[in-house]
Amino acid sequence: METHIFKKIDGHEIAVDIYRVEGERLQPAVLFIHGGGLITGGRKAILPSHVEAFHNGGFHFVSINYRLAPETKLPEIVRDVEDAWTWLQQKAASFGIDRERIAILGHSAGAYLALIGGYKLHPRPAALVSIAGYGRLSYSASTNLPALRMADEGEARQAVGGGTISESGPNDSMQWYLGRGLFYLFCRQQGSWLREISGHDASDADWLKEYEPLRNVSADYPPTMLLHGEPDTDVLIEESELMQQALIRHGVAQEFVRNSKWGHAFLYMLNDASVGEAFNQIVGFLKRHV
Repeated sequence: METHIFKKIDGHEIAVDIYRVEGERLQPAVLFIHGGGLITGGRKAILPSHVEAFHNGGFHFVSINYRLAPETKLPEIVRDVEDAWTWLQQKAASFGIDRERIAILGHSAGAYLALIGGYKLHPRPAALVSIAGYGRLSYSASTNLPALRMADEGEARQAVGGGTISESGPNDSMQWYLGRGLFYLFCRQQGSWLREISGHDASDADWLKEYEPLRNVSADYPPTMLLHGEPDTDVLIEESELMQQALIRHGVAQEFVRNSKWGHAFLYMLNDASVGEAFNQIVGFLKRHV
């Protein structure tokens, strides 16, 4: 693995990790975008088994950071993804990557950003994979995260606002709602997530349209694979169902893998045969389309 800086803005460096697969000729690659509600997370949110699955399929694996909300708002977060894509396109050959055969894989908020890449990135990705993703920004208004306690606003706000950040710290947890994870929980409980990450409300439909993949699918959208767990309480499976309907409506190649036992973060379940099979299906899909 090697780490590079793909962008520096206002003195802040944004990093990318590249896990190369062996081979003398140019090989395809998968660009991974981590989840975390656009508020927490980082490029290390992967398991060795994830990288291994793609290496076994002949794919390089690339994982990026991006600036996090609420310190950075959605348009600039998307700009980071665009800049990472441009950087990778320019540097691809030097890493042994075939620039015309790069797919994007994302989980949760990262899947949302991957779906945005389907219409905002140029050249367009060869394919997309969305794990527990969403195509609307208004979905958060209709779902509430279960928790044993209500998040304290003062404690939640203390975890953010300290300056530009593109990676969570060791004390931030989405699983246990600590640090920036607590701020995310507070936002979802209060219905303020959309305003905190974008500066806009669900009523601002005209502004939101540019950032809602569901409203930007067209006939030249990349082949897309959707994976979602039916019991997911963070991002409801309806989000992937709606995306699939839009893809079918526009004649876009698509596959939808759903599971009656997967939770929101199922890809991180160790020693679960269904997860290993899911990644085999992802690799198979990419081999057919990349």
